[in-house]
This record gives sequence, C-alpha cells and structure tokens, in this order.
Amino acid sequence: MPRSNRPRGRKPSNNDEDLSYLMSGWRRTETRRGREWNVQPVSATQAAKVYICPGCQLGIQIGVAHLVAWRADGVMGDEADLAARRHWHLHCWNIA
Repeated sequence: MPRSNRPRGRKPSNNDEDLSYLMSGWRRTETRRGREWNVQPVSATQAAKVYICPGCQLGIQIGVAHLVAWRADGVMGDEADLAARRHWHLHCWNIA
C-alpha cells in the first residue's frame, strides 16, 4: 500500500492562551480627522442584528460584514466612548 502524505490531525494543545480575539475580530486604532478611533471588524457570521450606518443612513442587514468604530481619545471615559460606538459599512468608513 502506498504511503499517504496527508497530515494525521493535530494533537490538542495544552496552552492556556486567551484566544477570544479570534472570535471577536481584530481591533485596531485609526486616526480620522485628527481623532483617534478604535475600529473592530464584524464578520458576516457575527452580524446578527440590523444597524443603521451613520455614513449613508442605510441599514446594515443581518449577515453583512461591517465594522464597529468608537472614539479612543474621548474625554468622557472609556465606558462612554464604548456606549457611543457605531456600526459602519466598510465602504462608508473608508470614504468618511
């Protein structure tokens, strides 16, 4: 019988690393119009509600990949900035 070159499956790792960032998307910081913004992508599978995009005032439908943005340099504190986060179409965020 010929030898198989396919990998045999990996053994589970015993690392106790926090991999929650893989489930929630990659958060990054961007500068727009002189302000710092936290930006986090939302995958199509994570998009479970309809949101209104502040860029075009149209709905972001369920199952559509988009991003969430909130101020990173707000004076009211992190909790207030997070409460004021907005969901944007990818295109609308890029042209804003």
